[in-house]
Amino acid sequence: MPPTTSQARRDRIVHLATTTGLASVEELSQLFDVTPSTIRRDLARLTTEGRLARTYGGAMALSAHPEASLRQRTGEAYEEKRAIAQWAARQVEPGETLLLDAGTTVGALAHELRAAKDLTIATTGLTALHALADAEGVHVECLGGTLRPLSQGFVGPLTEAALERMSFDRVFLGADGVTVDRGICEADLRQTRLKELMSRRADRVYVLAHGAKLGRAPFHAWAKLREEWTLVTDTSAPDAQIRAFEVRGVRVEIAPPVGS
Repeated sequence: MPPTTSQARRDRIVHLATTTGLASVEELSQLFDVTPSTIRRDLARLTTEGRLARTYGGAMALSAHPEASLRQRTGEAYEEKRAIAQWAARQVEPGETLLLDAGTTVGALAHELRAAKDLTIATTGLTALHALADAEGVHVECLGGTLRPLSQGFVGPLTEAALERMSFDRVFLGADGVTVDRGICEADLRQTRLKELMSRRADRVYVLAHGAKLGRAPFHAWAKLREEWTLVTDTSAPDAQIRAFEVRGVRVEIAPPVGS
């Protein structure tokens, strides 16, 4: 139900702009069931009050959504990430060559693959490298380059050059957010470019994202994926989000809870 007062609506607009990224006049008008003129007046007032910054066609939060460090994100949605990682690990066949992204959910997948036999795994993430460093049945390749301390992942031209020399049976990508229209959301353009290149080097593409990340757009860098890919999420994912991805032709897999 839309907020019943103008102040409540403006507070909600600020919350949406802060948590999901750019807020457009058209989207806000439909969401709150008011005219575009009403939304423009709200945005003008919020800008005057110093709560939002106006953009062409909408508004955004004054301060960019802060990117959490990998250490901070490790404990977030822990059980959901474990469930996704276990589902993903069950898809892997002996003898395959895999490509693992940086990030905590993909790092959890690397941990699940420690006991695998006859695998080759290339990765851009330190978390996966640490998890697989002493895995006897896994041959590990590091796609080194420029290290981003916050994400603990390698990016840049050296990483991209190394990637061009390999192909993969499966690639598992992480995301700060993922939407139907735009694809994968990240804090850094180098990361989004790398994810696009990674998706082109594999036969099967998986995006690992727990339910809270669906429809989320905390930053303004995007990776568009090719037509055929699989979204792997968990039971907390909203039904409306799942249906939206499926309507667009994305295969969605719901990982069952750990131990079920």
